[in-house]
Amino acid sequence: MTTSLPQVIIALLAGIAIIILLTTRFKVHAFFALIIASFVVGMGVQIPVIEVVNLVKDGFGNIMKSLGLIIVLGTTLGVLLEHTGSTNVMAAYILRRVGDKYAAFAMSITGFVVGLPIFCDSGYIVLSGLNKSIARRTGISVVIMSVSLATGLYSVHCLIPPHPGAAAAAGVLGVAYGKLILIGIVVALPAMLVGHWWAKHAGKKIPYLRSADEENVQARANLPSPVKAFLPVIVPILLIAMHSFVEGSKNQTPWQHFIMIMGEPVIALSIGVLLALNAGHDWNRITLGKLLTDAAEKAGGILVIIGAGGAFGAILAATKIGEHFGNAVALGSLGLLFPFLLSFVLKTAQGSSTVAIITSASVVLPLLPALHLDSENGRLLAVLAMGAGSMMISHANDAYFWVISKFSGLDMKTMLRVYSVATLWMGVTSIIMIYIISMII
Repeated sequence: MTTSLPQVIIALLAGIAIIILLTTRFKVHAFFALIIASFVVGMGVQIPVIEVVNLVKDGFGNIMKSLGLIIVLGTTLGVLLEHTGSTNVMAAYILRRVGDKYAAFAMSITGFVVGLPIFCDSGYIVLSGLNKSIARRTGISVVIMSVSLATGLYSVHCLIPPHPGAAAAAGVLGVAYGKLILIGIVVALPAMLVGHWWAKHAGKKIPYLRSADEENVQARANLPSPVKAFLPVIVPILLIAMHSFVEGSKNQTPWQHFIMIMGEPVIALSIGVLLALNAGHDWNRITLGKLLTDAAEKAGGILVIIGAGGAFGAILAATKIGEHFGNAVALGSLGLLFPFLLSFVLKTAQGSSTVAIITSASVVLPLLPALHLDSENGRLLAVLAMGAGSMMISHANDAYFWVISKFSGLDMKTMLRVYSVATLWMGVTSIIMIYIISMII
């Protein structure tokens, strides 16, 4: 199979157009739209049909392996927090301290801090119930609240170790983690701020209407104490954070080994579920059985979409668009722009920021001298440039896109208009910051 860059780009654009057309105009379920697009792109670049089927199955399975249990447990945690009234308790506690006016910004900051040690997917799942509860209490559009939280988490996910993309790229290019974390935070903060700004600007005309069920939840008596309400969220986050920082240690002590076990996201979220059960009153088997059934059914709908997104990403990765792009562009004086654009193309094409950064790092490494980046600071800036490129553009082939959509109840059109555009602004802001830093260090 030999394909040209124009052929790959045409197939990619056709696939993205089909996803958007089917889901927005014809209201086709996103699972089927993504699977159809996978076959269109695969056959468009002359991949044999049987190989397309195998790639779809592999992509679907890989996403299930990495996110399946986390989605189910995170959904269960959210359902239990809502039922016990814990989300309302947390919302009231936060709003007493920040005020209604700054609630959305508080969620951005929360996302930024929580996102430092844990995956954006896990962080959003854990905090989504709290986010919606604050939106209900303040009357702020759930679009503004959700995208503020999502972009806060996303800003650090793409730029800062211990997240796998940045950590792997630093390893490939030989960049010190400590310095990358410090400079990465300087770059990520403006990205978070511009994400919050766009959420407020684009989401202010989309109100959140409270449902009767939610009114009933707010009216519940016997609400848990703030400590019991916060523990199911805080404990998993702390355990996962400790796991992330202990993971790279050599010759682990028994205590560190214990943290590695307890901080595994699946185990940490399971502990969160148990703590959420402890926050409730008068449990009986009928109520609990119904809640767990609802959680499993809700998670199933999310998982098929995320799995289909993984399948689409696997097809796009098989087109080798990064290799085509690298061969087609004359390097010369591109400098930081090349790793940024390469990672941007890969991210937009196959959906995973981690894959985009890691793939870009392997392409950029032998090109560092030609790019005039073969120095300690040059390598550091190259990793950050790849991280900035991997922010944009998050759309229908990104699992995180669907996590936000399904856990917030936002439709495809709203997600593209607010969240996807926010990631574009974040990437552009980040590369501008990197160029400014390059003139200082």
